[in-house]
Amino acid sequence: MDIQQRLDAVGRSVGISGAGDETAVTLTQDYDAPVEDLWDACTSAERLPRWFLPVTGDLREGGTYQLEGNAGGRVLSCDPPNSFRITWEFHGSASEVEARLTALSDTRTRFALTHVAPLNDFWAEFGPGATGIGWEMGLLGLFLHLSSGADAPPETTEWGRSEEARRFMELSGRLWGEAHAAAGADPEEAAAAAGRTVAFYTADPEAEAAPEA
Repeated sequence: MDIQQRLDAVGRSVGISGAGDETAVTLTQDYDAPVEDLWDACTSAERLPRWFLPVTGDLREGGTYQLEGNAGGRVLSCDPPNSFRITWEFHGSASEVEARLTALSDTRTRFALTHVAPLNDFWAEFGPGATGIGWEMGLLGLFLHLSSGADAPPETTEWGRSEEARRFMELSGRLWGEAHAAAGADPEEAAAAAGRTVAFYTADPEAEAAPEA
C-alpha cells in the first residue's frame, strides 16, 4: 500500500467554536463510487462490518445504534443519500458526528465527516489526533472496501499490526498536529499533543484501544 498516497487523499481541518467550548475535527476524501453506493456502505448494517465495525440498532432517524466494542448513541437526523448526524457516546463522554456526501459525478463522491466534541482536558492533552487518527483508519477501510471489496477493517488485519500501519498512524498524527497549529494552536503545544497521541497509538500493537474523544 502506498501510505503516503492514502494520507495525501485526506483533507484535514480543525475548528474551535466561537464560544470556545467545542472543537470540530473534519476529514474529507473523494471516492470512486456513486453517491448511492457510498451511502449504502456508510449506513447499512450488513456493509458497515466489512470496513468499520459491526452495528446493531434501529438505523433510522430517531433510532439508536451500538457499534461493537465502541460508541453508541442516537440518530439525530438522516437525509439519504446526502447526510446523517448521530450522537457519539463512549466511556461516559458524549459528542456528535455528522457525515455529508456530495456527488461529484455519476461515479465519484466526496465524503466529509465532522466530529464535534467538548473542549476539555482530554483535548488539551491529545489534541485532534486522538479522534483524527481513528477516523482516518476508518476512511482507509472504506477506500479498501470500495476499491477492492475488502471485507475487514485495516486494524483487524495482519497489516493493522504491521510497522507500515504504525507508520501510517504516526504520519497521520503529525498531520493532525499541523492542522491543529493551522487552526491557531501554539505550534509547540500542538506538536506535543500530537506526539502523545502518536505514542499511544503506536507504542504496542496489542495495547487497548487508543484514546477516543
